[in-house]
Amino acid sequence: MKLVIQRVTEASVTVDERIVGLIAAPGLLVLVGVTHTDTAADAAKLARKVLGLRILNDEKSVLDTGAPVLVVSQFTLYGDARKGRRPSWSLASGRAHSEPLVDAFVDALREGGAHVETGEFGAMMKVASINDGPFTVLLESADLA
Repeated sequence: MKLVIQRVTEASVTVDERIVGLIAAPGLLVLVGVTHTDTAADAAKLARKVLGLRILNDEKSVLDTGAPVLVVSQFTLYGDARKGRRPSWSLASGRAHSEPLVDAFVDALREGGAHVETGEFGAMMKVASINDGPFTVLLESADLA
């Protein structure tokens, strides 16, 4: 799994002119991509990491502050644009494999005590955010011990 984590003052996801996820306080926007080899253990490991990352103000974490988290699935994180002019999506996992893993990631965040809002899997979403800093961190499950 691949995550793009952004510290935000607020963020929202809109589908068909309807807000489906909203955090109106400082927190984290987490974009999540899934590849074919990812597992539920990867989702749990990344959720623990996100909960404990000390990237909020005063070097605090979501666990320290109770800051909200907005999770948005984004298969394009596994896009490969090294060759040609059109990205390849072959590294991105299909819905049958990736949707349960994104759900497992969200569930693990909630079980860890976070208030989590989400986008709508597979929908054409409009994501709005006000980045704080800006502060962005990239994480991959393959990089965690």
